[in-house]
Amino acid sequence: MKAKKPKVKRIDPLEPLKMEIAAELGLLDQIHNKGWHSLSAKDAGRIGGLMTQRRRKDS
Repeated sequence: MKAKKPKVKRIDPLEPLKMEIAAELGLLDQIHNKGWHSLSAKDAGRIGGLMTQRRRKDS
């Protein structure tokens, strides 16, 4: 029988940027209390759009 390898949780390198933008939009409390899945599609899209803008600006 093969030994199972422990699952390694990968850390998204963009997570700090995502959290920063969520805080700026006033969504951080909702995320901490209810999770990312509780965001509306509109709010999730705003976060993603702003992340893309900032990444392009920094490149």
